[in-house]
Amino acid sequence: MNTTITRRDATMCRIPAAADLETWSSRAWSDGVQIDQLDDLESLVVRTMNSTYEITIISGRAGEVLVRGGQFFPEKTPAQLSGASFGGSFLKLRGVYLGLKMEFVHDGRRIVTSPVRSIGVTV
Repeated sequence: MNTTITRRDATMCRIPAAADLETWSSRAWSDGVQIDQLDDLESLVVRTMNSTYEITIISGRAGEVLVRGGQFFPEKTPAQLSGASFGGSFLKLRGVYLGLKMEFVHDGRRIVTSPVRSIGVTV
């Protein structure tokens, strides 16, 4: 695992390099999509480690989608796609990226998927 070592009060902490702000902000972001850059009503098929999700964009700029897949969305359900993360506090707003988890909000609850393995745009 790629790690960054930081020194804090004479103690050493190991954190994943991906969780380092400098690494995060310098990432190329070429291995995914931004739903706010796609057309409304465009659809994605996203396969994670555990599930397949069908996502229809209602308003990409607002992150509004219809999503079906996984245990929380057995049928097409309105939700907000907050973005992509490694499960921590950094979030790539409105993004879906390989290796990162998708974060949705539905009925006030945050739902985090397993890591994304593939992304397809359907026509």
